[in-house]
Amino acid sequence: MNLLETIGWVALALLVWTHVGYPLFAFAWSALLPRHIDAFDIEPRVALIIAAHNEADVIEAKIENALALDYPPEKLRIIVTSDASDDGTDEIVLRYASRGVELVRAERGGKVNAQDAAVRQLDDATEVVAFSDANCAWNADALRLLVRPLSDSRIAYVCGRLSLLCADGTNREGTYWRFEVALRGWESKMRSVTGGNGSIYAVRRDTYVFVDPRFGHDLSFPYLMVKNGWLATYVPDAVATEKPTTDLGDEFKRKVRMFGHCWLIVFHGRMFSLLKMGPLYWVQMISHRLLRYASGLLHAILLAASLVLAVVVGDVWWWILAAQLLLLVLAYLSRRTGGRIAPLALAEYYVLVTLATLIALYDALFHGIAPVWDRPEGTR
Repeated sequence: MNLLETIGWVALALLVWTHVGYPLFAFAWSALLPRHIDAFDIEPRVALIIAAHNEADVIEAKIENALALDYPPEKLRIIVTSDASDDGTDEIVLRYASRGVELVRAERGGKVNAQDAAVRQLDDATEVVAFSDANCAWNADALRLLVRPLSDSRIAYVCGRLSLLCADGTNREGTYWRFEVALRGWESKMRSVTGGNGSIYAVRRDTYVFVDPRFGHDLSFPYLMVKNGWLATYVPDAVATEKPTTDLGDEFKRKVRMFGHCWLIVFHGRMFSLLKMGPLYWVQMISHRLLRYASGLLHAILLAASLVLAVVVGDVWWWILAAQLLLLVLAYLSRRTGGRIAPLALAEYYVLVTLATLIALYDALFHGIAPVWDRPEGTR
């Protein structure tokens, strides 16, 4: 077997592992050797921080949603942290001051910078810091359910379940997201989750970490908590709902931005250091995070190797090349038909997300990643 053939088989094996093998492994582990955590009804003092940049069209509904949470009002601070909003968001928030809603203004620096500004203003009485986006709605019992695992002294980070509302359009993010949240549940029972979501999560106040504003909490907090000796878990019953982007093109741009932040964490966040992670969590991080981010690179390597090996070696490499070309043809047909046929649209979604990992890698290496961004259309 020549070197090129070895490279091709390795690339194929890693792709199959991250997309098929690892989810099956996680499911089996969670079923056979589940990690138990205690989760009791508790009522710690919570600061709910809502990050907002020009959210005038949704911020009032979000505040009303927060005020309606089934949680003792005397133990809940609601803080809207404005990332230099200039569309009237701040003025709307100030109208709720008489009902206890607070406003923190921050200079334009991105979501994490705004969250940090709010955390720095918390008093010592705050025990838990919860976070939400301005365009999502929490179920009334979401906060109460979210803090329950913190009754276990090992848990520092908890994320809830983001449920994407059905929306017209070409985006197939909902299908992928249902798979992703299932995998998150299995990972939670293995050791700890490897990623969260920005719409609904909470951390112990004394474990909060001030990270590079470009990193984001979704991916940096879970592994940092584990590296610091804690566990990060997932509560599927703590539900937030949100509209996804309706257009696959908008989703593609969002994925490029998201994977750019992922690559920054890989390069600068010491994400895959073995220290304090433990072997099982290290396998989780490599399988679910690093290989997933590198899927575009692996596909490019496999396609290049297949083109040569199909001619030089033949045999199975013709089939491997044909499978890759078929995927591209299905994605192309989806584009031509406007994404109306679900199987074709799923192929297009997969190809574009895979391409997004490559573009994001290039941007991270040569252009840099900014901590700020404009919200996708159709998500409000």
